[in-house]
Amino acid sequence: MLDQTDRKILEELSGNGRMTMKELGARVHLTGQAAASRVARLEEEGFISKYTIEVNQQKLGYSIHAFLYIYTKSISHQPYLAFLDENKKDVVNHYKISGDGCYLMECRFSGNEELDRFLTGLNKHVNYKLSIVIK
Repeated sequence: MLDQTDRKILEELSGNGRMTMKELGARVHLTGQAAASRVARLEEEGFISKYTIEVNQQKLGYSIHAFLYIYTKSISHQPYLAFLDENKKDVVNHYKISGDGCYLMECRFSGNEELDRFLTGLNKHVNYKLSIVIK
């Protein structure tokens, strides 16, 4: 069971996973050693599963951020999944969902030509509904 201090630790680490245990302890009113012990326990119990970074995709040249609802044309999804595997550099996240559509895909593209190439290939396997992120 998580107490308020554990929740505050998770909140602080979510904002900055690189802070020192001394800094974390000061923010949650513990010593650095006590904070480190709590973090170790949170990792062991699976509340913290990994540490990561957030990359600025715009600076990397990926100016188009899109979400696609995927509607399969047949009961066999294998050709679609094979297409995804071949084009995984464009796909940020891919989820099998219930509700509107069979899958939800988040993608990044460097420009309209890359987006068009992807959509042309995708349409050979499934139908889709495209939404472009504005801001």
